[in-house]
Amino acid sequence: MSTKNNVTFQFEGQNVLITGGAQGIGLQIAGSFLAAGSQVTVWDYSEQALSVASQELAKFGNRFCATQANVAELDSCLKAAQRLPGPLDVLVNNAGIVRDKSFAKMSAEEFGAVIGTNLTGVFNVTKSVLDRFREGSSCKRIINISSVVALYGNFGQTNYVAAKAGVIGMTKTWGRELARKGFTVNAIAPGFTRTQMVQTMPKEVLDKMANQVPVGRLGETQDIATAVLFLASQEAGYINGTILSVDGGLVC
Repeated sequence: MSTKNNVTFQFEGQNVLITGGAQGIGLQIAGSFLAAGSQVTVWDYSEQALSVASQELAKFGNRFCATQANVAELDSCLKAAQRLPGPLDVLVNNAGIVRDKSFAKMSAEEFGAVIGTNLTGVFNVTKSVLDRFREGSSCKRIINISSVVALYGNFGQTNYVAAKAGVIGMTKTWGRELARKGFTVNAIAPGFTRTQMVQTMPKEVLDKMANQVPVGRLGETQDIATAVLFLASQEAGYINGTILSVDGGLVC
């Protein structure tokens, strides 16, 4: 995981919460915020992933905190919220799962599991920490991770697309409801991104994916992290309720 970036962001003294932050895009976001000086708390369902992330980010000392939480369960989120080290400044709703299957073969359980984590989970997390944001701040940030497939659909992902499209709807609604309380609420829609899971695919599949992208390559996790840090910055304070596609032009 790279934490180097040509763009300089400063988040000293700020507390950031990232769900699903122990691996993949979430881990890159966590490392980027830590490199920018913030205190970072990561929630993740996988205790093993949390252990690995804690080792990888140990160089940041006590500015990194790892907590096991199931975002699909509100009680789990409420308990995890009680362990936050201080008032929040930034929330990144990144936790997500996939249970891909064509609609004809998809079970109700597979549909419900993805909706529970990827959509209801965003509600649960935000509900559990909304009152824990820094009092009086006019620079509160909620950033939801959606997906480009929410904008155009995708074969075999009825559950995932429905959840990520719902995240976009919540983002726009919260942008209207929370702005007068000092929040901006935005979403990022990543395209094909080179995570560890994606990199296990055959080279010919990766090449085919890259060829679909106008810029001619897959996204890197740092591309997504940089967009998150920008939307979390003071400079992005007039951006609210928007969906930022970080996809190399896949959805033009």
